[in-house]
Amino acid sequence: MSTNSNLTPDENAKLQPIRVVLADDHELVLKGLRGILKQEPDMDVVGSAMNGRDLLAEVRARRPDVAVIDIQLPDMTGLECLAQIRRENLPTKVLILTAFSDGESFQSALELEADGIALKTEPPAQTVAAIRQVFHGQLVFPRAARRWLVSHAQPKAEPNPQVLSEREEEVLALVSQGMTNAQIADRLVLSENTVKFHLQNIYQKLGVSNRTEAAAIYFQRQRSEIK
Repeated sequence: MSTNSNLTPDENAKLQPIRVVLADDHELVLKGLRGILKQEPDMDVVGSAMNGRDLLAEVRARRPDVAVIDIQLPDMTGLECLAQIRRENLPTKVLILTAFSDGESFQSALELEADGIALKTEPPAQTVAAIRQVFHGQLVFPRAARRWLVSHAQPKAEPNPQVLSEREEEVLALVSQGMTNAQIADRLVLSENTVKFHLQNIYQKLGVSNRTEAAAIYFQRQRSEIK
């Protein structure tokens, strides 16, 4: 899609559809997802696959904004595909799609830096919303995943734990809810630069490098506080 020279870069970006690649080993599910997304004016399905190898080929060739990957593919699991996408530093957000509320898969997806998980048992509108959310930088996890992570996730060892400030704790809690920097700034009445500054401090204190890892520690601490 061409850009409009009369618009600002941000306005042009809003005109660009979210480019999506789908992967599911059931043809009916794949066709159903494609049909649903074709009805969304802000989405463009640029590729699809029924196995992991073809998915990775599509992601490498098309560089989609979001890859929606079924956790159970015939040759590679969705989590193995996610791990490979991360190893290759491909610029694609990954939404894992699963029919099961499997807590261990939730934990694995989080550790592999999935941008979100969507349940096949939820209405299609939930998956559509999840694609938009991960595209805009939010972490998306169903309630079942959050409950399991709080009750089962094993806390990482922190050899030199540093106490977060009250404001940093607030920012971390909102990150764990899947909010973007802009949403956090709006909620806390801060500038986005200030939010970024707090995030840098949080990452340094927790010994992590991204929002997903920070959210994992938040969930783990929630579990510890419940005990």
